[in-house]
Amino acid sequence: MLKHFISGLTISFLLTSGSVFATNGYFPHGWGMKSKGMAGVGVALPQDSIAASQNPAGMVIIGGRADFGIDVFAPDRHAEIAGNIGPGVDQSKDGNGDTNFLVPEIGYNHMLSDTMSVGVSVFGNGGMNTSYDPGFNMFNAGSGSESGINLQQLFIAPTFAMKLNDLHAIGVSLNLAYQTFEAKGLDNFDQAGFTESVGSVTDNGEDSSTGVGLSIGWNGAITPELNLAAAYRTKTTMSEFDKYKGLFAEQGKLDIPSMYGVGLTYKFSPKILVAFDITGIKYSDSVAVNNPLSKLNPGVVMLGSSDGPGFGWEDITIFKVGGTYKHSDQWSLRAGWNHGDNPIPDGETFFNILAPGVIEDHITLGATWTLKNGMEVTFAYMYAPEVEVKGSNSIPPGGPPGLGG
Repeated sequence: MLKHFISGLTISFLLTSGSVFATNGYFPHGWGMKSKGMAGVGVALPQDSIAASQNPAGMVIIGGRADFGIDVFAPDRHAEIAGNIGPGVDQSKDGNGDTNFLVPEIGYNHMLSDTMSVGVSVFGNGGMNTSYDPGFNMFNAGSGSESGINLQQLFIAPTFAMKLNDLHAIGVSLNLAYQTFEAKGLDNFDQAGFTESVGSVTDNGEDSSTGVGLSIGWNGAITPELNLAAAYRTKTTMSEFDKYKGLFAEQGKLDIPSMYGVGLTYKFSPKILVAFDITGIKYSDSVAVNNPLSKLNPGVVMLGSSDGPGFGWEDITIFKVGGTYKHSDQWSLRAGWNHGDNPIPDGETFFNILAPGVIEDHITLGATWTLKNGMEVTFAYMYAPEVEVKGSNSIPPGGPPGLGG
């Protein structure tokens, strides 16, 4: 038991580089360090005990093992407001008050028999951080105080998986979600007429919420070379952020969107394997994320209301392709490309100064070094080319106070 546990242990590290937020919206480009080195593919290619993050069926395929990884994430955020008539409206600032982030992930899987497993995957579902210091006058009433947000999401996914036969496996995960949020310097919106809950919009410190969802998945060996798979993660219904019930629609609810994926792997030889995924994220599942800011109608439809204004994010589709080359018993090399839609329309750029999840392409490299005792050390690197979104008419009429139009 102990020997088997140690033989499956992986220690992993990820280094990232990019502009704004190098993610698919605010979701990461993948989960598990081997997956991240291959552009995030993983629906049909389980490689470690973080596999339940993309397809719970993969857990019974990877066998008994434990994994620990940590991302070093260094995004670059910048925003500019230009072309307005009002004094003090046009400004250009970077949002890099916080520059480096550590994102851990942990997994453990235990084989109950040759055909059944139980395990748990712990991973960061996504996140978003901006810190403009001094902040934009459009948000902080010209006080010069810091403006920005910080959102973090954690999933703990207990998983059961089983093989139906030698070719097909299924799995199910219970997704236990925990998220934290903090907003600063949004004074312009924290007043009567613009929010249903004055005093619950900004500068209230960190708040948290919890929720539950499910994931289900299938993985099938169609031929000795070809695997197909499909998985679905339900929307995770979250409790309200009480401290920010005047900011998010539905009195502070920020539900986590559902996600679906289909994938395939093809083994060209014992040394070369290629994987391809198509995944979708339904940001429309969350009213606070999906509703446009243009719904803001001071005194009528306000922030925090049941169908109130939000960030205007649209559903996105992501294409991932990655390959691995087994150079030797000690070394495996990986590379990949991930392309996803930008969820932010041109008409929704104003509020998304706070949440600039606009990255579209991700280029990745990775490698695993297998030690003589069976332990693995995995490295991955991801680069995301800069994306610039030029919006227009994204400031709703009548808001924020005195600077709208």
